[in-house]
Amino acid sequence: MNIVKIALSSLLVAVAAVAFADNSPAPAGAPAMTPEEANIKQLVEQRLGQGAKVDAIHKTSFPGLPLYEIHADGEVMYTDATAKYLVVGHVVDLETHKDYTNASLAQLNKINFNDLPFDSAIKMVKGDGKRVIAVFEDPNCGYCKRLRHELAEMDNVTVYTFMYNILAADSSTKSKNVWCTPNRLKAWDDWMLNGKMPANAPASCTSTPNEQISALGQKLHITGTPTIFYADGTRTPGFVERAGLEEKWASLQ
Repeated sequence: MNIVKIALSSLLVAVAAVAFADNSPAPAGAPAMTPEEANIKQLVEQRLGQGAKVDAIHKTSFPGLPLYEIHADGEVMYTDATAKYLVVGHVVDLETHKDYTNASLAQLNKINFNDLPFDSAIKMVKGDGKRVIAVFEDPNCGYCKRLRHELAEMDNVTVYTFMYNILAADSSTKSKNVWCTPNRLKAWDDWMLNGKMPANAPASCTSTPNEQISALGQKLHITGTPTIFYADGTRTPGFVERAGLEEKWASLQ
């Protein structure tokens, strides 16, 4: 269940234009919920109904805006002290243009990069391969193809491509055709860069990671392609140009 899509009886959809103080997500090992936060959590779950579950809640530090940040189903939302209103949207500092909700989402959706099933990915290594990413892509995704062109022009990278079939009925078939070729990397690049799809998978090829990657993508709340994961566990949903990737890698050094 995606909690954001639940019908709400009371929904506050506008946030006043004010300058916000820092509200970075609470670090690992932060104190447990206060009694007040626990009470708000219970009220939100009761009022949303349908088995809604709030994973975490903490009071924000926005001056003049007494909001409580809610983490649920991989989403970040806000409520007031009485749990009457639910704010679905991003809190942005209009002076600095910092998006505090994005910062919270980045922490909430971090993964343990080394836990990814790399044996179910197509691996590409260029140069020393020291800059590593994992990318969830659909073979019918135009922005994935653009990203592949960006990566083709870069050096010293390792790219693990997980074929995540969510866009079209034949996505799984195309992924299977690529997986069942002797050279999966060449077959994927031929398709993504040049539009050349390999022959249909032979009848003898009965095992693919399609279902495993589909389940993994849902578990990781991946709702679109491409989605890029970096070695620090953070992610970028959507297409990123070469300069953006370079900037991210530089920040990890």
